[in-house]
Amino acid sequence: MADTARVDDRLDALEVKAAFAEDLLEQLNLTVYRQQQQIERLQRELTELRQQLSEGSGAAPRSLRDELPPHY
Repeated sequence: MADTARVDDRLDALEVKAAFAEDLLEQLNLTVYRQQQQIERLQRELTELRQQLSEGSGAAPRSLRDELPPHY
């Protein structure tokens, strides 16, 4: 009987560890998913900025008067 109780205790401990591992895996998956969403958003923004930069390079040259600080 003592062996059965010891086996039951070990089984319970393993079940608890498995539950914690499952929870941790779920949290990590959610973190990776959110990071991937953020990476994709940042890539879209970078693409848009590059496009704006290339479109702006063909514009007319700016006047030096536009470069003056506002207090002049």
